[in-house]
Amino acid sequence: MSTVLLHVASVSKSFGGVEANRDISLTVNEGSIVGLIGPNGSGKTTLFNSIVGYHPVDTGSIRFQNKEITRLLVPDIARLGLLRTFQQTRIYGKMSCIQNMQISMPLEEHTLRSVFKALPKKDMQEIEDMLAFVGLHSKRHLLAGDLSFGQQKLLEFAMALIAGPKLLLLDEPTAGINPTLINGLIDRLKVANQELGITLLIIEHNMRVMMNITDHIYCLAHGTLLAEGSPEDIQNNQTVIDAYLGAH
Repeated sequence: MSTVLLHVASVSKSFGGVEANRDISLTVNEGSIVGLIGPNGSGKTTLFNSIVGYHPVDTGSIRFQNKEITRLLVPDIARLGLLRTFQQTRIYGKMSCIQNMQISMPLEEHTLRSVFKALPKKDMQEIEDMLAFVGLHSKRHLLAGDLSFGQQKLLEFAMALIAGPKLLLLDEPTAGINPTLINGLIDRLKVANQELGITLLIIEHNMRVMMNITDHIYCLAHGTLLAEGSPEDIQNNQTVIDAYLGAH
């Protein structure tokens, strides 16, 4: 049987009286690629933020590797191996790509490593290999702020991978990426899952991507769970089509 890596149970979150998430439950099994879809404003990003500790939930429970993380702080959750990327990239624009990767590597004894300190050769090789993996090796000495938006998203992906997560939450990974490069990104996501052993939970509006890559999909609407199932189930679910897919 599959091992449950993440279990979200009856989670609700409100902001100033506006209920962004209401009684949402979902499960992510170890080794899987799970999708999260829904119209803009359906509560997807709020749920991501709650899972990683940015927005403490009002009610409900979040467990990761069978450990209660509902009230843990963001750094403590990250150290357990649960990370996320963002719709708008969070990179260090005035640092080189290599320096961005360097400060993203796992901390040693919870102390910050200087980005100017020479790393062991094996660590530098790992950084260069990861930049090559996302197609940025030739850009490794450029300032991150000089990259295109799509390249910045690839850098953020590489920064997350170098940290060695067990579960990575990706918020619209293909948004802003040249359509001709999307197939390459899909392949990299599959390799990260199958060869690097990273479980993925993905928010994505590109339904071709979701149908191609996911094992299971959850659909939100108006802050609630509308439907769940295999990609085929979701594609043929009339309620989902009416609420979301039919609007695109």
